[in-house]
Parts: sequence; structure tokens; C-alpha cells
Amino acid sequence: MEDTQRQVDFLIEKLGLIGGERILDLACGFGRHSLELARRGFDVTGVDITPDYIKYASEQSKNENLSAMFICSDIRDVSFENEFDIVLNMADGAIGYLENDEENLKIFAVVSKALRSGGKHFMDIMNRSYAETHFPCKLWDAGEKCLTLSNFEWNSETKTLIYGQLDYHYGEALPKPEMTEGNPIRLYSLDEIKKIFSSLGMEVYDSYSDFGGKPSSDNDIQLMACSQKTVSEIEP
Repeated sequence: MEDTQRQVDFLIEKLGLIGGERILDLACGFGRHSLELARRGFDVTGVDITPDYIKYASEQSKNENLSAMFICSDIRDVSFENEFDIVLNMADGAIGYLENDEENLKIFAVVSKALRSGGKHFMDIMNRSYAETHFPCKLWDAGEKCLTLSNFEWNSETKTLIYGQLDYHYGEALPKPEMTEGNPIRLYSLDEIKKIFSSLGMEVYDSYSDFGGKPSSDNDIQLMACSQKTVSEIEP
């Protein structure tokens, strides 16, 4: 939350946005990226499966008179076709969160189908290549308002991560950590993403490991991939 504006600055730069593009934000959560993009003049549609998130984002959009629409839906059920200049999957964007590999691949297909020819996609996920050599482990991160403790367990056979997180707000009493583990997350490497998108008429043209623009590597936990839908001669 604290870094949203800088992340949006990064998206605008790396995706070459000039203003007015139609943007689809998949698994948008409560709309922090969608709303910030709309504040900057973009036409944004956010999709998330959680009703409370969509209600909050919709109310914020209405209160600020923004060009942002929010849809409560499973990503797999949206049916946009050749409609958007940009598709986003931020903060994992539900990639790898579904029941099995077949279901997870449906998100990639939704991305490709929703994009116009020449349209671009940005994903921000956890790097499988890093997980294979660095997990299991425990990490901590000090933000401006709280301390986050994270626990990472790794299943190399299924390529899935079990992630647990606990937030401690500054100034509050610190109890003994009791971390609740989340659902398994299927992780992807850059090479695997390239193969998946290639089969869907898309090409990965750049990748990063942070919002400062550091090139991606197997030794970085974060993986950001910029892709573009191949221009088709049969489309107008």
C-alpha cells in the first residue's frame, strides 16, 4: 500500500503509457493500482472475486469521479476479447493460486484474449527459480507502519509454495508469532512464462526483479515480466 504511487510510475514508464489507454487489472484487490491509474487519466476495469474489495473500490471510484469500473467475478469467468491496451496481474494477480496447472493456465489465456493486437501485459509474481534454491526460509520486512514476518515452505515436486505472513504494527505489544499458513501457490520461472505466452501469441520482451528496474535473475525473489501480444495480420 505504501508503495503504490511508485509502482504506478514504474508501470507507466516500462509499458510506455501515454494516457488514455484502456487497462484491465486482474485480481485487483481493493483497487489500489486501478484507482491510482484512474486518477492519472486512464480508463480502468478491475476484476476481483472478493465482494468487499469490489464494493470498496467502486465506492472510491464514485466518490472521486474516476473512470474506473469494478467487477466482482472469478477471473476465469470474464470474457473480454481484443478490448484492452494493457492487462495487469499485480502482487501475484492470482497467478498460481488456482486448483491445478490446468486451471492456472486459464488466467494466461484470459490475458491474451483480452488484449488487442500489440497490447501489453505486466505481471508481478514470485520467482520459481529463486524458490528452488532459497526456500524454505523466514524473512522480515520493515515498512513505515508495521513489521511483516514471512514464512516460505517449498514443494519442489509440485512447484508450489506454502506462504505464511504476520504483521506487527509499531507501538503495539508484541505477542509470540502464531503464523497461519495460506493455500499452496504454484510458482513460475521466466522460461516457463515465455513458453506459456508464446503458445498464446505473446512475447516476453523485458523482465525485472524490483520496481527500481533491476533486471530479473534467479537470485531475486520477485519476478516482473512485460509481454506483448503479437500483431495478427487477420485482425483489422
